[in-house]
Amino acid sequence: MKAIKLFLVVILSGVFFTSCDSVREDIDPGISLNQLLGSYELWYVDINATLGYGETPWLQKAFTVSFRNGVLYANNNIAGIGVTGNGFGIDVGYYDAYEMILDVDHDIDGFSTYDVYQISNNRIELHNPDNNTSYFLGGYQRSNFDYDFVFYDNIHYFLQDYEAWEKIYTSNTGAVNPFDAENYLRFIAGGNDETFQSSQDPTGLNPNRVYWDYTGAYGVGDVANDFYLKTLTLNYDQYGNEFFELRVIDDVTISLYQPSSNTTYRFAGRGYIQYIKATDTKTGKTVLKEKKRKFKKERKDNPRVSSRVL
Repeated sequence: MKAIKLFLVVILSGVFFTSCDSVREDIDPGISLNQLLGSYELWYVDINATLGYGETPWLQKAFTVSFRNGVLYANNNIAGIGVTGNGFGIDVGYYDAYEMILDVDHDIDGFSTYDVYQISNNRIELHNPDNNTSYFLGGYQRSNFDYDFVFYDNIHYFLQDYEAWEKIYTSNTGAVNPFDAENYLRFIAGGNDETFQSSQDPTGLNPNRVYWDYTGAYGVGDVANDFYLKTLTLNYDQYGNEFFELRVIDDVTISLYQPSSNTTYRFAGRGYIQYIKATDTKTGKTVLKEKKRKFKKERKDNPRVSSRVL
């Protein structure tokens, strides 16, 4: 996560999450598709602008994608975004661009093909004729892309980027409370993105040796007038909800302030999960780790009709 660029939040937030409900006007780029894709270093995947009811897995996983000399890169993680691969992310496959057609050979998801339409100077539509679903991408250079905005707007995915969060600090001030005994937290990717686990095991363990005592639901919320402060609510059946103010200290450390006890805790991420590839801590083998972004808006029909014969 790069240094916070507050002045870009207002500018870019309106661009990142622009709705595509309005009529789309296709623009002739006047350049080759390869030149168009390479004219921006990063293409932000505006997931909530998607039209159609299908799914393109490699786009559903990515926050940004980059097309660089036939190699496809993606930022699939929030932890390390802006740093991993010099900001481009990781190599996830290959592509071929010709006429206005993009063919992608993804390392995990295999081959897929798209009709590409330029919607504006820095916005393109990737239409998958196989499932009639369009994803919309906004183009940026690394120097003017607000990695921090993407980071904080997707903070729940950041919590899922580690196998476990280990408690490393408890403030001296604050009333004694049940959460003092919790030494590990884990936020599960997939499903409804609302499942957490906690453990009272002693600190210092490898994440794969932690015994998870409790499984419950969690939620991350926004705070009015403070984009960089979030709330975290953990539901414990035996004694109700635990409510915290959540701040990110860096890409591996979070602070949880509990107003009810006036206690501050710090947790450090253990066992970084690189999506789409990670090492199984038990076997040492490279295994598939997937985490797909969820839609925040109701899905809508896609009026785009492909003229291509597949």
